Amino acid sequence: MADENPNVEEMKKKAAIPAKKAPAWHAFYQGKIETALKCAVTSVEDFGIWYTPGVASPCREIEQDQGKVFEYTNKANTVAVVSDGSRVLGLGNIGPHAGLPVMEGKALLFKYLGGVGAFPIMLDTQDPDEIIQAVKWIAPGFGGINLEDFSSPKCFYILDRLRKELDIPVWHDDQQGTASITLAGVLNALKLVGKDMNKVTYAVVGAGAANIAFVRVLLRAGVPAGNVILVDSRGILHPGREDLEKNKEKNPYKWEYALATNAEGRSGDMATAIAGTDVLIAASKPGPGTIDKEWLSAMNKDAIAFIMANPIPEIWPWEAKEAGVRIVGTGRADFPNQVNNSIGFPGIFRGTLDVFATTITDEMAIAAAWAIAETAERRGIHDEYIVPTMMETEVFINEAVAVGSKAIEQGIARRVLSKEELRHEAEEKIRHAQAETKILMREGHIAIPPEDKID
Repeated sequence: MADENPNVEEMKKKAAIPAKKAPAWHAFYQGKIETALKCAVTSVEDFGIWYTPGVASPCREIEQDQGKVFEYTNKANTVAVVSDGSRVLGLGNIGPHAGLPVMEGKALLFKYLGGVGAFPIMLDTQDPDEIIQAVKWIAPGFGGINLEDFSSPKCFYILDRLRKELDIPVWHDDQQGTASITLAGVLNALKLVGKDMNKVTYAVVGAGAANIAFVRVLLRAGVPAGNVILVDSRGILHPGREDLEKNKEKNPYKWEYALATNAEGRSGDMATAIAGTDVLIAASKPGPGTIDKEWLSAMNKDAIAFIMANPIPEIWPWEAKEAGVRIVGTGRADFPNQVNNSIGFPGIFRGTLDVFATTITDEMAIAAAWAIAETAERRGIHDEYIVPTMMETEVFINEAVAVGSKAIEQGIARRVLSKEELRHEAEEKIRHAQAETKILMREGHIAIPPEDKID
């Protein structure tokens, strides 16, 4: 039995540590981010340059040529992390106040991993049209908008509207970011098991923002739609689902995939969707116990399972292994194979911002996926290492180069740089952000949290 295995007990104990430490560490710092200066202040006279009266000169120039805002301000390296708290991690609709620690964490990752200045914007409304208007009002101060933890299906409507109505990149990380890293993990896992991406069968559990976007990107990458079996809380998506047809105006994406996917014509529950498939992608209800071991036992040989619900995966990874799954990924950093959008968005935004791109396309997300997969492959992939970790800075630089290059290729970049220039910019900004943090820690301006006693 699993409970009798000392290694399993040790993994369970390790998995509980982050949740136990988090309250004390958050209280110790009273948050994870703050604004910082990037200009020198050598004397009182400098204030007359950085503020009034000197600042009037760049203001007048921007008034005459709006494009100079990218040259004279930090707009080109600032992202708003916008959320209403309606679907935070696996916690549900906890609202804007309770969601703030997550958005601060997002901003931390933006800065440390991508060298991108980011700031949480929590909106005290859950009305999609009010959210759209609020984002449009604040957009002039930012080079990009990262939508975060909005419930489905309104997240699709919000993203689609804002992408059409703003001239800066708008990205819903739960959609495109998760799609990028998941595709990268699939690419390398399939290499290890010797299967063709376009010939295997995919069970996709959960039909919210993450998986709807993953399926779209998977199909854009060349996988036949019929090879995908998508399942929501009511069962497998197929043309006979009258509930999906009745709701197609509100959620057209699920109905579209009900018509396009599942060439076998399967119907039934989650277990039926998983049986006889090669790859399981789950982004659904947090577990454990959402997915049973017996269901995974019915997958094909050398099965791959990404169980990505947060904060607890749909089934513990050791249970998936016991069921016969060969390669297991989760969304957590404390298990091997973290298939989490944190590996994607810092580098993707780095490349997007460096070329002043007007949007982020699916092709840019796919380019990032290939860059992620290739970075891990060069290091040597194996069953417990299919994608890089967040501490491998090289992956974010490689993504930035791939994404910036794709934006230039697609004609949506305001600034054209060579691959060498893109690499130099990404390296400089990311290394600077990490060095700044290390210097502040070394000098004692960022204190090390006290050691916690974890039972």
